[in-house]
This record gives sequence, C-alpha cells and structure tokens, in this order.
Amino acid sequence: MKKIMKALMAGAIGTTVALSAAQAMAADKLTLQLKWVAQGQFGGYFVAKDKGFYEEEGLDVTIKPGGPDIAPEQVIAGGGADVIVDWMGGALVAREKGVPLVNIAQPFQKSGLELICPKDGPVKTEADFKGKTLGVWFFGNEYPFFAWMNKLGLKTEGGGDGVTVLKQSFDVQPLVQKQANCISVMTYNEYWQAIDAGFKAEDLVVFNYTALGNDLLEDGLYVLDTKLKDEKFKENMVKFVRASMKGWKYAIDNPDEAAEIVMDNGGQDENHQKRMMGEVAKLIGDGKLDMATYERTVKALTDQKIISKAPEGAYTADITSAALK
Repeated sequence: MKKIMKALMAGAIGTTVALSAAQAMAADKLTLQLKWVAQGQFGGYFVAKDKGFYEEEGLDVTIKPGGPDIAPEQVIAGGGADVIVDWMGGALVAREKGVPLVNIAQPFQKSGLELICPKDGPVKTEADFKGKTLGVWFFGNEYPFFAWMNKLGLKTEGGGDGVTVLKQSFDVQPLVQKQANCISVMTYNEYWQAIDAGFKAEDLVVFNYTALGNDLLEDGLYVLDTKLKDEKFKENMVKFVRASMKGWKYAIDNPDEAAEIVMDNGGQDENHQKRMMGEVAKLIGDGKLDMATYERTVKALTDQKIISKAPEGAYTADITSAALK
C-alpha cells in the first residue's frame, strides 16, 4: 500500500511539475520599467509577481527598477520595456516629443507630493515663497511644482518677486544643510527621512499638493499606442492590470508582508519600507483614471506651457474596463 501511495504521490508531483513547466513555457513575457528604485511605492507589482498573480494570468513579468539616470519614457521608446510606471507630466511631455505613450491604468489616485519647510524658518504660507529658495526634483518630477508656481503667479528664475529653484537631490540633505528654505518630499518617503533626520512633525510647515488642489497625476501605467493595435498585446495588458491591482489590494491588506517582499527584491531598510507601504496605501485607488484629475493635470501643464496643447489619445479606458469589472 505504501509503495502504491508513493507511486501515486510521485506521479502527482511529476504531473504538477510538468504542468508548471508547461505553463511557464506558455507564459507571455512582459517587462515593467519602474520610475524609481525598488521600494514600497511599487509594492503592488512586486507582490503580484511574488504571489503568482501574474503567473495565474499566463504572464511572465520582469520588473526592472529605475534610478536617477533611468528615464522610463526613454526605456520604453528604445524597446526596453512593454509597460512603464510614470507620472503623467513626464508621460505627456514625452508624448508631445514623439513617444506615443498612453495611460492604460491609474493605480495612484492621489498625489503623495509635498513641500516642507522648518517652522522656525521664513516660510509659513504661500505668500512667503517670494524671494526664497525651494528645492525641487527634476527628471519629470518638476512639472507639478512649476504648475503650482505658475498658479501663484511666481516666476522661477529667482529674484525678489519670484523663487529660486534648487535642483534637489533625492534626499533631505538640502534642508539639513540649509541650502533651501523648503524642499520637495513624498508623503511615503522623504517626509519620513526628514523625521528620521531629527525634524519633528510639529516643527514643519507642510504644503500638501492634494490638499491645495495642485495634485497632478503620479504613478500610472503607460504603454506605446502602437502596441495597443495588437489584440494579443491588449489582452495581455488586461491581464497585467488585473493582476497588478490584485497585487495592490494584497499589499494594502498585508503591508508588512508586502514590505518584506519589496526587501527581497532589492528594497532598503525594512522598517522604512513597512512605513512606506502604510503611506502608499492611502494613495491607491481602483486603478481607473479619474477624468477630473486628468483634466486638471492637462490644464496645469498647458497653462504653464509645459505642453503646447491638450493631447488627443493620451489615455484609454479599454484596459481597465475589461480588467476591473
């Protein structure tokens, strides 16, 4: 009887292995290019891969981390990715320059962008910005800031009637070293770096872009519109978005585990990643593009002449409509 059971078990295991191998061979390969390094900001994608959600959809997904010298728009234009995570400002600028990016899903419903200033410094309100130095990231992250300054009627070339823009590093050192009166932070990342550096929450003046109505769309999923003409590619994008949003839901429900998965994929500082996952969870929506926020984003970019006109065909609801029923 034991020999029979062992034989049956061996056969079952062999069948499972063979089936898994067949599924792996049949899986369609996709490459996702992240906007930044491996961290909780992208937890949903790492979870979807780790938990087999992509595999369940018949996809073999490679996740490529980003960095300060990696522009997702250039990567996808050069054929190095099938889908990218990008902020809409950067995507629309790239589209106007000839990279036909299309938003297929919008996991981040809210902006995580803020400007923080020491409360004992000269900036207490927006009216205090004149003549001050404000730290800003570039590489496509500067567009919301410039749109905000334009809305306030402030020039960004320095002088007493405008602001001086400090091209900020991706950390809080400009504030620590008093190189700027205020710096840019994300609610889920650099804000907590400032806290860890010794700043107390009650000692900071915080300008939250969403609270001020200056939020432009951040982490969305983009592909080339030429690829969407391929029905097989569209089908795979439906599967990819469905699995990704399943990953995001799991990450939100299990932030500590999600942080551990991020760490396994190259994340740094587990406590920071756990805290990041908790903050990112507050920004995630249902994955569908909110048209009011889209139109506000486009208007802000055109008012500042960051793009010359409102784009046509820069988004599609077809993917999320099929994926997120």
